Amino acid sequence: MTTSYNCTSEEQRAEGLEHAQRAISEKKCVVMPTDTVYGIAADAFSPQAVTMLLVSKGRGRHMPPPVLIPRINALDGLATDVSEEARKLAEAFWPGGLTLIFHAQPSLDWDLGETRGTVALRMPDDAIALELLNRTGPLAVSSANRTGQAAAQTAAEARTQLAESVEVYLEGGFRPVEGTESVPSTIVDATTLPLRVVRDGAISLERLRDVVPGVLALGETAPEPAVEPEPETAPEAAEQQETAPETAPDAQAETPVPETPVQAETPNLGENAVHTETRAE
Repeated sequence: MTTSYNCTSEEQRAEGLEHAQRAISEKKCVVMPTDTVYGIAADAFSPQAVTMLLVSKGRGRHMPPPVLIPRINALDGLATDVSEEARKLAEAFWPGGLTLIFHAQPSLDWDLGETRGTVALRMPDDAIALELLNRTGPLAVSSANRTGQAAAQTAAEARTQLAESVEVYLEGGFRPVEGTESVPSTIVDATTLPLRVVRDGAISLERLRDVVPGVLALGETAPEPAVEPEPETAPEAAEQQETAPETAPDAQAETPVPETPVQAETPNLGENAVHTETRAE
């Protein structure tokens, strides 16, 4: 039986969170607020629950849901090959509207759909969401709407679309702020370097680049690395360098003229000149 809880009331909030935790453990779906829009959530480690989430949205396995986590240190337990650049973004914008795509830990026993070995992770900046996540652990979460419809900004809106496919609706008021349009999280592909935005959203490119200057914009390609040409040595010059005599051919011409006139007339001038040059060195 589907139940809605008004989480602006402390009493209903406690009851709603307890019921939602129980529903997650029973492989059922719940709707909860996040800092961007409302999300439909299921146990990330239950293929049955993830399948129910996708069916509720009318979505296929080719569009796997991201995973929300309660704290940053859960990152290394779910992802591998986390670069320094990606970690800087997580530390700067979590909790918040940034989703990072990583290579998933190969040892994890889960089935989120056709992920090709990756996982999209985010830590939401919402008290109700974080409280539930701390009770349940990582949750597969997608926007609480039927595929192709507008994302729900209240639990009541989500219920009009998802109806009885969800066990618990946690109503926490308008998200993100009443009177504003729903804003999805920014998605950054962190499986390779440089990091690349694959969906614009709540965190602007300028803010990302304030932390990691090399982040590529949506649709931007990485510049080709500059290749420095190797210096070329002319074959003839190289051959001359290899065969050149130790004494320069014009050494005799560079020899100072002897001060003594008699030596200047000596027939062995060339020999004396070479010796003179040798002494000069």
